[in-house]
Amino acid sequence: MAAELHVELVAADRQVWSGEATLVVARTTSGDIGVMPGHQPLLGVLESGPVTIRTSDGATVVAAVHGGFISFADDKLSLLAEIAELADEIDVKRVEQDLERAKAEDDAEAKRRADVRLRAATAAR
Repeated sequence: MAAELHVELVAADRQVWSGEATLVVARTTSGDIGVMPGHQPLLGVLESGPVTIRTSDGATVVAAVHGGFISFADDKLSLLAEIAELADEIDVKRVEQDLERAKAEDDAEAKRRADVRLRAATAAR
């Protein structure tokens, strides 16, 4: 059996995803990080960006994550996000409209959020 790590992706309002994985890639304030079984313990601050989870059965789960923390120890990875949504929950047409509106209103924060959601949604397709 291949080495696995247990992953919990939790947003402020719900558990977004939980399961076994072989690799998780997330963006932190120190840059992108890949976590595999046996990784050194870590605690970091999540930046807004897509999180990619390679599950034990070979599938890929992508989520748009906006802020939070990442913690890893004893092959247990916790991603505690302020906001998180799975790529398949994201309405691409609506996000494209949100992105255009944010550009028109010169709203940098809304533009960043829409961009992250769009990148997550298109990465999973």
